[in-house]
Amino acid sequence: MTIEALRAYGADVDDGLARCMNMEDFYLRLVNTLCGDTKLGELEQALGRHDLDAAFELAHALKGMYANLSLTPLSVPVSEMTELLRARTDTDYSALLAQLKAEFERLRALQ
Repeated sequence: MTIEALRAYGADVDDGLARCMNMEDFYLRLVNTLCGDTKLGELEQALGRHDLDAAFELAHALKGMYANLSLTPLSVPVSEMTELLRARTDTDYSALLAQLKAEFERLRALQ
């Protein structure tokens, strides 16, 4: 994974690097570590169980991880999902979940 690939992906690399004290290796290591995270699968399971409380906690955690690394293609849909779950909105989350999963796979493909 490279900084250029993350830019092409849509990440706000300049902001992400600033959050990591402009240490490119550190930033890339964090993004690579995130690619092995299982919380998105756990979120899908919580939504499948219709456990909105657990889904909110997971979505909120993902929102923080994605936003702190300035991974915009992931942080935008998970932010929308988080706010719906915060309000305990009983809705079909499948479109947002599908978007999240697709963007996560696009990110993982950069490795």
